[in-house]
Amino acid sequence: MHRGRVTGARIRLYCFPFAGGSAASYLGWQAELGAQVQVCAVEPPGRRQRRREPAIRRMDAMVDAVVAGLRPGLDEPFAFFGHSLGALVAYEVARRLRADGGPEPALLFLSAAAAPHLPRRRREIAALPDTEFIDELRGHGGTPELLLADRETMRLFLPALRADFELFETYRHRPGDPPGCPVHIYGGRTDTSVNTTQLRAWRALLPTTVEVRTFPGDHFYLNADRPALLAAVAERLAGRWE
Repeated sequence: MHRGRVTGARIRLYCFPFAGGSAASYLGWQAELGAQVQVCAVEPPGRRQRRREPAIRRMDAMVDAVVAGLRPGLDEPFAFFGHSLGALVAYEVARRLRADGGPEPALLFLSAAAAPHLPRRRREIAALPDTEFIDELRGHGGTPELLLADRETMRLFLPALRADFELFETYRHRPGDPPGCPVHIYGGRTDTSVNTTQLRAWRALLPTTVEVRTFPGDHFYLNADRPALLAAVAERLAGRWE
């Protein structure tokens, strides 16, 4: 867990990275959101400071690990933001906290993820040979071409990337109580992976959904249009203490 260095924050924002991402995916958020919000970026096993730990390949195991890591920090108001695969993890962690009768997030932000009860449309790639797997990553976007073309460096990243895609491809939504907090669904207007219909479908699972909103950009709009996204997040978070 990478925690922003602020004191006196009114709320903690736990951020869950996309497939292949890490806590570094949220670098810069603390400075832009200010001292009222402490940004706490989740660092999954198998990358950066946790690169020597085996990456997790199943959703239940990921939720177990995240909940265990979060519990000491749930003594203050908190919210979740998850992007793509991270949105699904954030959603399932919020459901687990509710099922356990523990503290629940004050807000849930789910970004660039299709509602998980919908049929899958994308090809499964986790088990492909390296060359094909990297070609598929190139089509997904979000990974710099210089990195994709560097075989030696990619060899270091591939285990965690494959684990994340395996986690996504084996995940199946199970009926259960939804989180009880307000939910904000966000996405990119030109995202070819997740369309607006798939974003709106979250309302069937989350009756407390407040808005479904899109921003300029593709699947990784959170990088291209970060100021607008963080302005929206900051406004929603501020509404919890004003």
